[in-house]
Amino acid sequence: MREAPQSGDARCPGVVLLHGIARTSASLRKLERALQASGFATLNIDYPSRKKAIAALADDIHPAISGFAERDAPLHFVAHSMGGLVARAYIAKHRPARLGRVVMLGTPNSGSEVADLLSGSRLYRTFYGPAGLELTTAIRALPTVDYPVGVIAGNRFIDSVAGLLVLPKPNDGRVSVQSAMLAGMTDHVVVKASHTGLPRHAAAIEQTIAFLRDGRFRTAPLT
Repeated sequence: MREAPQSGDARCPGVVLLHGIARTSASLRKLERALQASGFATLNIDYPSRKKAIAALADDIHPAISGFAERDAPLHFVAHSMGGLVARAYIAKHRPARLGRVVMLGTPNSGSEVADLLSGSRLYRTFYGPAGLELTTAIRALPTVDYPVGVIAGNRFIDSVAGLLVLPKPNDGRVSVQSAMLAGMTDHVVVKASHTGLPRHAAAIEQTIAFLRDGRFRTAPLT
């Protein structure tokens, strides 16, 4: 596992960023820069998303986060796709003392029908590994959230086969809006973005910052 350098001083609220499966911290770099410009310190972690099960990945990231959590400030999490499941597993086992808010972008909280379709393929199992098999709609239950969670879902897709024929509508090409929803969430919002585009989408970034600051998404429509 490799972590990006920490940014910000100990008085700034901290944000741990967790990328999705088969992605890297670079996929969250635009979002990270926006958070830094808004006064948040960041820890953008690379972790071996295709090598281990979700619970093991949560343990892997613990040393880096525990050091970052020593700051005298709230600690928030912002996660894309499977990163949201890793965040849920992490908080369930290693809950930070100053846990703040959590934003999930396109997280398959109820699994993905795309993973259902592909999970029987040897190529899928080889490439996505143990965590990939945990992304089906038979996803094992994680503990109920008892902390503020904001869910951002996308309703645009690039892959027309998955978007039109596999996933319930609306969806982002990998995760349906319905599957992104989470029992106990504080707020949710849908933006015009695809799954991979969510962390770079201007409206999603603005809504992420709004939730971290205020505990609610903006009600005015954003494009």
